[in-house]
Amino acid sequence: MDHNSLQVNYHAMLMQSPDPSALFDFDAGMIADANPKAESLWGLCRDALLRTPLADLYPAQQPGGRSSASLLQAEAGRALEGHQGLFAMTFRTAAGAAIPCEVLMIALPLAGRRLLHVRMVDISRNLRAAQLREGQARVLELVARGAPLAEILDNLVLLVESQSDGVLCSVLLLDEDGHTVHPASAPNLPPGFMNALDGLSIGPGVGSCGEAMFSNENVIVPDILTDERWAPYRALAVPHGLRACWSTPIAPDRQHVLGSFAMYYREVRSPTSEELHLIDVASHLAGIAIERTRRERELALHREHLEDLVAARTAELTRAVETLSLAQDELVRRDKLAALGALVAGVAHELNTPIGNSLVVASSLAERTRALETSMADGLRRSDLTRYLATAGEAGELLVRNLKRAATLVAGFKQIAVDHASSERRQFDLTALLSDLAAPLRVAAKVARVRIDLALEPGLLMDSYPGPLSQVVTELFENCVAHAFPDGHGGTVRIAAEMRADNLVAVTVADSGAGMTPDVLAHAFDPFYTTRRGAGRSGLGLHVAHNIVSGVLGGRIALRSAPDAGASVTLLLPLAAPARPEPAHP
Repeated sequence: MDHNSLQVNYHAMLMQSPDPSALFDFDAGMIADANPKAESLWGLCRDALLRTPLADLYPAQQPGGRSSASLLQAEAGRALEGHQGLFAMTFRTAAGAAIPCEVLMIALPLAGRRLLHVRMVDISRNLRAAQLREGQARVLELVARGAPLAEILDNLVLLVESQSDGVLCSVLLLDEDGHTVHPASAPNLPPGFMNALDGLSIGPGVGSCGEAMFSNENVIVPDILTDERWAPYRALAVPHGLRACWSTPIAPDRQHVLGSFAMYYREVRSPTSEELHLIDVASHLAGIAIERTRRERELALHREHLEDLVAARTAELTRAVETLSLAQDELVRRDKLAALGALVAGVAHELNTPIGNSLVVASSLAERTRALETSMADGLRRSDLTRYLATAGEAGELLVRNLKRAATLVAGFKQIAVDHASSERRQFDLTALLSDLAAPLRVAAKVARVRIDLALEPGLLMDSYPGPLSQVVTELFENCVAHAFPDGHGGTVRIAAEMRADNLVAVTVADSGAGMTPDVLAHAFDPFYTTRRGAGRSGLGLHVAHNIVSGVLGGRIALRSAPDAGASVTLLLPLAAPARPEPAHP
């Protein structure tokens, strides 16, 4: 086949290609031929495209920092040697916009010339979809970790802005009075414009956001200059070049509006279906974050009120004891009720986070499932199913982790009220018990680079409850590992047992670690008090240990510590535990 015939046949094939395709002449550094889709890709007509040097069709550097010319030269060399393979490369339109593409190069068999057929597939939508999935997961993780609302909303706004060229987003919060709005996040909108919106009241004709919150419906304004809803506020937007604004109410339950999410553009335009879906996703995530923050605030107010109530009750009880000794039984009853109220508040606070996290993940998974069901009506693609399975897998892991955390907390709550009936009483050698217990503790100690020293007096025979006693010593050891050595350098934990007067045996667990401040020392045995809240500690360990020592073993527990002087916990236990009361018969 001669050169002219090959050229004619290639041109016909090129015009029929479903993807943007072009003929690169590497010797001339130009494009020798291109189909209409390539013209659309670069935003140039055919004549202009054939006159444009190759170097003008891509940026100097790729997103990873590599030279575009060296990347193209290397892939062209592979193709000319007969190797075919896909590679990623970002091109540039005539307007300067970046277009990430998946590229395939095939050398044409013309002797003496380096001609390459190049097929390009725009993958910007795929990249943005992946970026959106990752961003959603990041936002949900911030919600699950209890990050500040401002940080969550800023991450959400920046995520949406990365999905659409030229968009500027904002989140407004609606006061609990249901009328007044305040800016919550708008990292790239002019501060002067956002400050002017602070304190406005919602209603019909109050811009896009004011009307969206008032009507609880999406409000799309393609042109701020001509839309009457913006008439009172046009002078605020025009100096900043804002021309279009689409706003959606933030209402997780579809009834109670918490705020609005808005997308601004500096050009007149209406949203595409993809952009409408994007703003729905953004408002849904914002609703989850705002609702979680309000629930936390309500719980904090409840705790403050409960603390004030306990303080008031305590003062009342003190005055009553001083003036009316006959009211002692009533005072004790009130004190117990106050303590029960504090315990209930603590249980609610501790379980709120893992259960709330599970609810957030389950809600997101349900939304994904509804989207998949919608996709099935138009024909389910393998890529959609793969993405759904990946998301479902991540959601499942989050659910399991949070529910395990809740189960662990429930187990800890059950230990607060010590069950005497489930504890087996027998005679045992305390020295042998602690020696055997040290073996498994050394395994955990090795991981934490902690050394265990034993100082056990021989012949300490007890008639008591070895199970609960082992539980207390284990908890004290784990407390040392978790709190005494925060810098990870390790240290020493000493477990000692010796006989004291009055048939009492002293069991001591001491560490050489950081010690406690007076404030921490004062609250160490309080339920739910911990300095390692984010590290999986519920604050029940020492409280449970205190209950076991005083309620089951019939002893006392004492704690001594100072900053940089380590901590020492001593159990004073009778050799014979007190007899437990006989169960009542019906």
